[in-house]
Amino acid sequence: MKAGIIGCGAIAKFLHAPEYQANPCIDTIVFYDRNPERAAMLADLFDGNTVSTVEELLTDPAVNMISDCSSNENHHIFTTKALQHGKHVLCEKPIAVTVEQANEMIAAQKASGKKLMVNHNQRFFRAHQQAKKILERHELGKVLTFRTTFGHAGPEHWGTNKTSSTWFFKKDRSGLGVAGDLGVHKLDLLHYLLDDEVEQVSAFTDTLDKTDENGQPIGVCDNAVASLKTRKGRLGTASFSWTYYGEKDDSTVIYCEHGAIKIYHHPDYQIQVLTADQETINYELQEGQTDQQADSGVIDAFIDCIRLDKMPPVTGEEALTAVKAVFAILEAAETERVVTLT
Repeated sequence: MKAGIIGCGAIAKFLHAPEYQANPCIDTIVFYDRNPERAAMLADLFDGNTVSTVEELLTDPAVNMISDCSSNENHHIFTTKALQHGKHVLCEKPIAVTVEQANEMIAAQKASGKKLMVNHNQRFFRAHQQAKKILERHELGKVLTFRTTFGHAGPEHWGTNKTSSTWFFKKDRSGLGVAGDLGVHKLDLLHYLLDDEVEQVSAFTDTLDKTDENGQPIGVCDNAVASLKTRKGRLGTASFSWTYYGEKDDSTVIYCEHGAIKIYHHPDYQIQVLTADQETINYELQEGQTDQQADSGVIDAFIDCIRLDKMPPVTGEEALTAVKAVFAILEAAETERVVTLT
């Protein structure tokens, strides 16, 4: 099969392209970027080809699937067009920056009969999959409360554009700031782990430190802190930050009737289960994920759902549910009110 990638930034370089190249079902990768030099660089790196327009990519009958790695504001444009051209699509998160745009994408998927998957890759982390098994077996009783956080020094330290002019800082392109960049990952993860959904939100957001290329505060939040209540009555907190200078934190704790599960808290153990009778069970899992995200399993899962005609492990509808929780956090912070999701 032949895969196409729209947008040749860091996520394409570190996740999509290497995993397509490693999958035996993929013969060729075709790259498009509005900056032709970036597309050519990845084509050289991954032994692929380039096209000069999106239309050339989408009208190629040999291209079976598309990874939409464009910036947030373009997801609904490129993903919708790709589906309408009969391509299966793996879209980067967040699925879109408005509910209307996400619904447009989901409608295009249904009309096309093709697969639409969204890259909420934290579902594929081995520790998260193991934690879900523990919860499903009710080893610690029912879930009561939780807390989760995801923060690092900011996208300008990771992305292709390692300057304060990065698109992540632009309101018209990012739209949702750190809540849409990091927060949506953890909100989707909570839905996955708990088999539940966020129902009510109160929150604070702010731009505490990040400035743009002109030295002015960026147009989106660089920090968000939220209190959450789920539909099944669980209570928890979530914090997301682009200003964790000194140490990344990508951890979750789930408190149950008979103990707690700590995920990515310990430097040596990806999971620690602490029981109510003071027993500690350590899980040292062989992790494939790195800071550069290679070997995530996302591309293999996407290709398998196409090849075997299976439901994608993260559907457009599930991705919309997660981003609705992001919208609720931003609304709650702006209005200083509790927001209930419908």
